[in-house]
Amino acid sequence: MATQNDCESTAERRPTLSKQEAIEVLLTRVQPITDLERIPTESGLGRVLATPVTSTIPVPGWDNSAMDGYAIRHADLAAQDGRLRVTQRIPAGITGTPLEPGTAARIFTGAPVPEGADTVVIQEVCTRTGETVVIPLDVKAGANIRRAGEDIQAGARVIAAGTRLAPQHLGLAASVGVAELQVYRRLRVAILASGDELAMPGEPLGPGQIYNSNRFTLRGLLQGLGCEILDLGIVADTLDDTIEALRRGAAVADLIVASGGVSVGEEDHLKPAVERLGRLDLWNIAMRPGKPVAFGRVGETPFFGSPGNPVSLFVTCCLFARPLILHMQGVTGDLTPRTLKLRAGFDWPKPDRRTEFHRARLETGEDGELELAVYPTRSSAVLSSVAWAEGLIEIAPGQVIRRGDRVDFIPFANLFH
Repeated sequence: MATQNDCESTAERRPTLSKQEAIEVLLTRVQPITDLERIPTESGLGRVLATPVTSTIPVPGWDNSAMDGYAIRHADLAAQDGRLRVTQRIPAGITGTPLEPGTAARIFTGAPVPEGADTVVIQEVCTRTGETVVIPLDVKAGANIRRAGEDIQAGARVIAAGTRLAPQHLGLAASVGVAELQVYRRLRVAILASGDELAMPGEPLGPGQIYNSNRFTLRGLLQGLGCEILDLGIVADTLDDTIEALRRGAAVADLIVASGGVSVGEEDHLKPAVERLGRLDLWNIAMRPGKPVAFGRVGETPFFGSPGNPVSLFVTCCLFARPLILHMQGVTGDLTPRTLKLRAGFDWPKPDRRTEFHRARLETGEDGELELAVYPTRSSAVLSSVAWAEGLIEIAPGQVIRRGDRVDFIPFANLFH
């Protein structure tokens, strides 16, 4: 007869992975979605570009003035002792006439530089009397002119495929006349929360119950990543209910994300349910908080399971679910959260044997310089600590930190986009 240990899954016996090893597993086990759609450029915020944007025009389209001032021939200054007759006025949107020798054109920012002019002199250094302007003789030739194609040449690729579109990308696409963008469709993510102890806000709490905060944290993270969310609700702590929820999610979603139930307790059913319907590829990560992270497949649908403690869910979703989702959306490049080296305003004398991700925020030190302060508890159940923080400090196994040391800091601003 088989013992309990004989029946343990191979996933449970896998070695504990580092953060980077776990991310590599996630990114190599899934493929980006391939379905495309065309959308108006104005609706592209947060979407992932499938086809690069190429400019058919130069930007600027003509030589134009970078300042309000006077367009001149530089050679005329010495010949006219800096005194030039103003013969035309050129606001933005108007094309002037060719500049006659010995004359100046009053010109405004963005207006086309008239034929024959080679310099724009800012109005602050000029003296205007009637139809005559006096210009200093030491102005630099060629100054204050933005040349045609200086920003973008016709035929240049201005936004690469695989870019997650930010406001500046939309403006850039519009600047070259692109009215529509080809993007990947939104990633469909089914979410579920496991636990008989969970209740929804607005409902009365029964004995031993808590409100399902993870649902709202998870939805916020996924909305920030531009996902289409399919909410499977709270799943009862039974194997049959868990299997049924996973089947429903796999039928409609590109990815299933679950909170809670991924440990090895008698009431933790996600792990055996996933193994019943598919497989687990990843189980333990050498980190605190969030060691029990599950990744696998329900049928052919990727599955990501986070711990139920609210801080653990937040941290593991930021560090692992985020790059997984970005990869599946078609985003290219380095998907690992970027870190900054900042000064510690604290001591950390008792490190863990695992990598720790502790909540921190920037404060002003006694010398007036910015430094990092840490939340006073390591508990993964204190969700208020995440709202207090501005990011996570990554502390290597066994790393002792003294006040003033430089430490690795992952700002939330680098994660929530």
